[in-house]
Amino acid sequence: MLAISPTLNITWEKLPDDFVLPDEPVDNINQPALAAVLTESLQLAGRLPETALTPTNYGICATVNSKIVVKAPDWAYIPHITADRSEVARSYTPTLQGEIPVIVMEFLSDADGSEYSVKETHPPGKFFFYEQILQVPNYVVFDPETGILELYRFDDNKKYVLEATSDRYWIPEIQLFLGVWQGIRENRRGYWLRWWDRHGNLLLWGAEQVEQEHQRAEREYQRAEQEHKRAEQEHQRAEQERQRAEQERQRSERLAAQLRAAGIEPDL
Repeated sequence: MLAISPTLNITWEKLPDDFVLPDEPVDNINQPALAAVLTESLQLAGRLPETALTPTNYGICATVNSKIVVKAPDWAYIPHITADRSEVARSYTPTLQGEIPVIVMEFLSDADGSEYSVKETHPPGKFFFYEQILQVPNYVVFDPETGILELYRFDDNKKYVLEATSDRYWIPEIQLFLGVWQGIRENRRGYWLRWWDRHGNLLLWGAEQVEQEHQRAEREYQRAEQEHKRAEQEHQRAEQERQRAEQERQRSERLAAQLRAAGIEPDL
């Protein structure tokens, strides 16, 4: 049991099998795509360990003052789970089944701003839950319409502090930068959250890797074509030199024949 304050007692208990989880649809059509690409690029870059979990709209649980609390962030990164994946199919209880998430994300929609709720009474608000109950090191609020990204860090005073505005934010627990990228994917033109490594290289999506490989293959083909053309040109130059040498030989033989006809033995 972890006591955060005299009035806030937290325990990590397995969710009862008969507990009815919230079954609400996502706020809009963009949220699943925004979440999916965060996981995809991590996986393709080899940055997603087998024991990691990147849930989307999935219940993360705690028992607060003997009452079960479940919040479902739009995306989260849990670096290590200790339970079998079959045991966390419905929900996840940190500490009991693995580590605390190192980052949780909420994507703004037309809802009532619950991403910023610091409500302490049951059921607590999302902001309060991530900050005071889970104590997640990084909390992200992202507005896909405007591209505004807010990153809250859990500080030494056990409070979230809004980071100064930046193009990219370093997430030390993942060893990657998180930032906003504008472009098209799945017929959606707009803002996306993307990862960059410490050298500034963008972690690519699958379609981008295919396109990159296609471009590489095209460059290789063009280089091979150029080499073929150079070889062909060299062959033509060699043939021209051979023909010139043959012509010179024939001219020399004619001259020698003419000299002999005149009674002069050529000095060849």
